[in-house]
Amino acid sequence: MRFAIDAHAIGQHLTGNEVYVRNLVRWFDRLDSDSEFIAYISAPRARRWVPDRFRQRLVSRNPWIRLAADLPRRLATDRPDLVHVQYTAPPLCPVPLVVTVHDVSFIEHPEFFPQLRALQLRYSVRQTVHRAAYVLTPSEFSRRAVIRAFGLPEERVITVYNAAGPEFHPLSYENARSQVRQLYGIDQPFVLTVGDLQPRKNQEGLIRAFEALVRHYPQLPHHLVLVGKLGWRGEKVIQAARRSLAAERIHYLGYVPDHDLTTLYAACDVFVFPSFYEGFGLPVLEAMACGRPVACSRVTAIPEVADAAAVFFDPSSTEDVVRALRDLLMDGELRARMERLGLKRAAMFSWEKSACQTLAIYYRTAEQQRARPSATVKSLSVWR
Repeated sequence: MRFAIDAHAIGQHLTGNEVYVRNLVRWFDRLDSDSEFIAYISAPRARRWVPDRFRQRLVSRNPWIRLAADLPRRLATDRPDLVHVQYTAPPLCPVPLVVTVHDVSFIEHPEFFPQLRALQLRYSVRQTVHRAAYVLTPSEFSRRAVIRAFGLPEERVITVYNAAGPEFHPLSYENARSQVRQLYGIDQPFVLTVGDLQPRKNQEGLIRAFEALVRHYPQLPHHLVLVGKLGWRGEKVIQAARRSLAAERIHYLGYVPDHDLTTLYAACDVFVFPSFYEGFGLPVLEAMACGRPVACSRVTAIPEVADAAAVFFDPSSTEDVVRALRDLLMDGELRARMERLGLKRAAMFSWEKSACQTLAIYYRTAEQQRARPSATVKSLSVWR
């Protein structure tokens, strides 16, 4: 078999999308030595994350050029048994298609997107999922949302969970604190949040809650550390932090690489995830895998991921966020229990398992297509 993966996200700091494809290709290499793999990448630096035996093809970083020209030409030349994309496939795709749709927030909450971006995703994702042999989603929440949004048959939409990568694991708290002090100059205990700065992630709400926490519990010495690249309207988060009465306690570190992120997880006293909408919520599992207690929103897919291993809150309620943070920061027994439960919960998810399930979908798709050889020949002949 010959399988192609749109891996343009690798090396682009595209957070969840990049983490997803990077871990899949790593495990495909270990699990399937018989098949041939092709990775379409958009940056030379991506090569370090793609296994040596994979054929690598450069495609444009510009999404319009990549989807309209580069990928169709590459696929017509390489003639794989299928191509796997995230969200959007080329409008003219000469091979069978598998697509991963992590969430449909652009449909259910378009206010979290620039208007044109939400409209574009509505159109392009709808076209893609209706042409795909199978649609993969990272949670049952997203699976139901995809079926509801696009009217797809249930058997064509399959849940394949994400996981925390092996780079996320417990470290010595004191050593991690020392490294954070050296790297970022943060010498105080801190609460950590991770996610692109954008309205959906609700960092502004977290800043308000942190300010209230400091005001009501002045004995707490903690600071707030925000990690993530600047996204749409992210400057509003920066402005909110600067205007806050607790501004001297709030630190924005921007995008950080996985190694430093593991250190930050290990050094925090509590990890907080206040997002309004998630198709999975990978930072929750990453923090748990590092042995840190988690407070997170009780909305969308997040409870499905965290289960009973986190303290939940209503992300729209400042008082509820304050209550969750207070309980974890001031109750050592609760904190220790959440750490134990979190480690067990994170261990239940595995990129190896996810890659196995994804490969099974690849083989099923290829076998179904080979049962219709005339359709394959006709599709490919257009692009010769």
